Amino acid sequence: MPSSPHDPAPTQKHLSDADAEDLARYREKFRCRLPESLDELHGPVDGVVELPLHIAWSGMTSYDLGKPRQRMGLYRTVLHEGLHDDLPRYLNRDLLLDLWPVLRTLVGRTVRTVWEDAFPQLASRTRAAA
Repeated sequence: MPSSPHDPAPTQKHLSDADAEDLARYREKFRCRLPESLDELHGPVDGVVELPLHIAWSGMTSYDLGKPRQRMGLYRTVLHEGLHDDLPRYLNRDLLLDLWPVLRTLVGRTVRTVWEDAFPQLASRTRAAA
């Protein structure tokens, strides 16, 4: 959920040492899963994708990329739950770039920040779409 003046994003100075350490570990969990480059993302652009249970452990496991809501759901699920080797298999660079301006509002703050910090072209897509 994006932060707002009424719900500011937590900052290091507002967190206890233990909470700051937990947040750093949580961020690192996502950082270590990232590909070196978005060019490594060669996932499908059409058809039906079946996700394994270690990614889609609750709810849908089958996503039709021809349906915008299902495509967005697949990307959100893989960004949150996918492991390092899953990202190139299920995500496609061009689709990720196209979806990012909306997708970034659907993923958690930590996932969004980790991806935008690692890949500035994602953040620039957001500014260009605004």
